[in-house]
Formats: sequence, C-alpha cells, structure tokens
Amino acid sequence: MNTTTKSIKPRLLKKININQAGENCKMYLGDLTGDGRLDLLMVQPNGGIDDRYEPHQVEAMTAFNLEGDLLWQLGTPSHNPGGPGSDYPVQIYDIDGDDYNEVLCIMDHTFLQIDGKTGTIKKKYPLPAEQAHDCIIIANLTGNNFPQDIILKDRYHQMWALNNQWELLWTHEGNIGHFPWAFDFNSDGKDEVMAGYDFINSDGQLLWSCRDLEEHADCIWVGKVQAEESEDQIVIGGSVTVLYDWQGNERWRYSGSIESQHVCLGNFRRELPGLQIAGLDRIKRGSSYSDGKDGIFLLDSNGKEIWKENRETAGWLTIIDTIHNWDDNDLDYILAYRRGDNVYPTIYDGYKNVVTTFPKDGYLVYGDLVGSGKSQVIIYDQTTAYVYASEYVDLSIKKWRTQQQSKRLYSVTLYPGGEYLD
Repeated sequence: MNTTTKSIKPRLLKKININQAGENCKMYLGDLTGDGRLDLLMVQPNGGIDDRYEPHQVEAMTAFNLEGDLLWQLGTPSHNPGGPGSDYPVQIYDIDGDDYNEVLCIMDHTFLQIDGKTGTIKKKYPLPAEQAHDCIIIANLTGNNFPQDIILKDRYHQMWALNNQWELLWTHEGNIGHFPWAFDFNSDGKDEVMAGYDFINSDGQLLWSCRDLEEHADCIWVGKVQAEESEDQIVIGGSVTVLYDWQGNERWRYSGSIESQHVCLGNFRRELPGLQIAGLDRIKRGSSYSDGKDGIFLLDSNGKEIWKENRETAGWLTIIDTIHNWDDNDLDYILAYRRGDNVYPTIYDGYKNVVTTFPKDGYLVYGDLVGSGKSQVIIYDQTTAYVYASEYVDLSIKKWRTQQQSKRLYSVTLYPGGEYLD
C-alpha cells in the first residue's frame, strides 16, 4: 500500500541569534521563565577529552527566550569546546515541585540545581563517583508523587541511583548502554529501569538481561507495540532491533540491518495493527562517516520488514525520532536528521513519502513551543536557530503559567528513546 501524502513547505516563524552561546552547543527546550512558552537552553560541553570513553561535563549554558533575548548565562563559553559525540549531562525539569523548572547539570564534577528563571544555583551536590556524569536520568524509584530521583552513569559500565536528599539508593554494574529508560512497568508506583541490556527493579535488583546481543543498547523505547498485548513492551536498538516484554521474554528480533543505533515507535500506518518501528540500516565503509550511508527501514508490530530505503546519497549517522502533530494528519511521522551530500533534515510518513524537507542544515529539536497543539521544529547551527512550522503560529502568546515539561523533554539524549503511551 502506497498512500500519497501532501507535501508541506515549512513556514519560517523566527530566526534567533544564538551566537553568544559559543560553539558546539546542544539545544534543550523548556519553559524557564514560567510564561507558558518553551525557552531555548544552549549547552556547551567541555573539551580536551575523548568522549568515546570519557563523559562530558558542561562548560557553559546560555538561555534565550523566543524573542531571542539572552535570559542568563552560566559559565564562560570556550573557544575550544568538545564535540557532540556523546550526551551532555543536562536536563530541564521541575525537580522540587514548585511549578517552575530547574536546570539540572554537572559542571566541575558537581551536580547543580539551577533556577531556570535566573540561572542562579539553588543546590549543589558532589558526584557519587568521578566518572558519574555521562547523562542525567530522572526517575521515580522511591514512590514519590512525581519523579524526584536521579540516576547518573559513566559511559558504559556503571550507574548510581540517588534520592531527592542525594542519598545513594543503589549502584549497578553491567552493559548499561547509552541512556537507561525508567518506567513503571508493574504499576506499583515505582519505576523499573531498562539499563542497556539489563532490567532492574526500583531497588536496584537485576531481574533479567537480554540474551545473545552484541555491542550495547543504543536506544530504548516503551509502548504497547503488539495490539493484542495489554502490557507495555520494550524495543531496543543496538546490534539488532529486538522486542521484549517486561518479564524478559524476547518476542522477536530483526536482523536485517547492520546496526540499528536509532529506532522509534509510532502509529505510522493506518492499516496496520499495533505500533510500527522505524530504524536505521547502517553501512559504514572505512573509518570516516562520509564513507558510509544509512537507510531508514520500517517494521510492523511483529518485526516484519515493511520497507527499507535504498539510500543513494552518501552520509552516515542519521538520527530519527517520532514527531507528533506536525500537521493535521492524525498519524505519526518519522523526523530524520540526515547528514552527508547536502541531504537536509526531512519528515517522512509511514509510506516512505517525504512530507517536509527543511531548507537549512544543522541539528534539530522539536516541541509545541506555545501550547498551540502543533509541533514546531527548530534547526540550528553555530550562530542561528530557525523555527519552522507547518502553518503560522504566534510565538508571542504567553499564558503566564509554566508549561509542564514532558518526559521526552526531560529525558534528552543523543540517542533518542521514548514512550508511546495510550
């Protein structure tokens, strides 16, 4: 079945000068001021490390509103920052429940809670271990009314769980992958943690591990993939793409890709039951990214390949994610940040049709910036952020109450995972 989708030319809503943030920044979205709009937080990583093995810390952070006004800056941007080869230890989240978002980050081997409105430090804590700063995972391990616990990790081997009093709850060593995903699978009010290939309960006890998988878990998604199932399942992208139930039973594995570093879940096809899984078939030739290419594939809920892109252009390390509500279509789309041979960021539907191609190259984020009910896409380079939408949206609208931070926006990672919930 090949359904024709109307192509939408993206509408440029705003250009924002982000030059004052410095080079090699990653953008985070969150309502820092409490006016009901998402602000832009540009985060620069430290340099002088090999981030394949040593985790980043934050060198500087610079906050802008949607008018482009500089709200605050913490740290001094470096002229020799690190690169975007791994996660940065930063999240935006209301960790203390005061209805205003804090910025959580690690600078100078210290965990900081920062007032999102002013950039002032509210609290600071020592790290539980020297290398415990690869990323920040916010979880509910202790049964609070909302997630207030923190999981820290090193690059690949160990993680530390701490409560909101910064007391160590437990630590775990294993093949924990890039970004463990916390979710309450058994509805007991506490999160379990899919840490790479290891499934851990809220007390830090290892319940089961994935079998016969190589390398490490790059990406983890949670959702009711198979329509006949009443419980949430786990999709892991890594050396292959696999589906597990949360009790540790493998349901299927897709071995038709070289490496599926990025996968995403969505309702991409109307005629198919359950959810579909988009992923990437990675082919790396030689030592340079430009020597290879990757193509998007789509699987049905039982792991059967629906289609695979035969990519003609060179370029490796595409990042894909599920985007909701880009236009009036009630189906989800695949948002692909593509690299190589002037292939610009593109939105695809579940039938491999191009919905939108953006006219600028760069990194991207997306979100509903003003509570319009539609998603906007921001593409940014070293100096400028370009805000696009499928139709006009007034970015000046303020609701003067904090826009609640979604889990997707407080679980930011270079290796996008997520939840697809009813």
